[in-house]
Amino acid sequence: MQRLVVNPEFPEPRKITHAIEALAKGGVIAYPTDTVYALGCDYNDRQAVESLYRLKGMTAKQPLSFLLPDLSEIARFGIVGNTAYRLMKRLIPGPYTFILEATREVPKNLLIERAKRKTVGVRVVDNPIVKALLAEHRRPLLSTSATDEDGVGLGDPSDVRDRYERGLNALVDGGYTGTDVSTVLSLIHDELEVLRVGKGPIDDLG
Repeated sequence: MQRLVVNPEFPEPRKITHAIEALAKGGVIAYPTDTVYALGCDYNDRQAVESLYRLKGMTAKQPLSFLLPDLSEIARFGIVGNTAYRLMKRLIPGPYTFILEATREVPKNLLIERAKRKTVGVRVVDNPIVKALLAEHRRPLLSTSATDEDGVGLGDPSDVRDRYERGLNALVDGGYTGTDVSTVLSLIHDELEVLRVGKGPIDDLG
């Protein structure tokens, strides 16, 4: 595994390129977000997706999220109603994951059924390293939180290395992030439902 120590505010392009090269070879990488560290791969690489599921110890029925550069990209993968659009415009980029009804752009193996609807999770992260990775990769990252044995989010890159080193191709080390996971909001059919309370506040969502 390659450990790339990156400036958290001004990521060095050469190091970001090394991480993207690992993705292009079908690898799984770890990187900091605006919540905890995450594990990710190219969403269109089926073998890489399977590797990500194995690394995290997840079943195919457990959801992964698409990391996207901005609000305009969300509509490619999720159906966004007027209410959802206004709320997301206010909250992103930030520590929220949104659950939407999926579009046909989402590969079938990544669809998760919820309330008899095929759904997808999407995030727009407020983190310079993630923004640099997405800009260089030019495609969404399929992502899941890096957690310990008890499901607690990992904010220390050394802890991420110790737990996942054998299955990672690269670790983008941007320093400590904290251990609060994202707040998860369902916006299917413009109906707001809080599925998980995390770092993103929920007291002013109406």
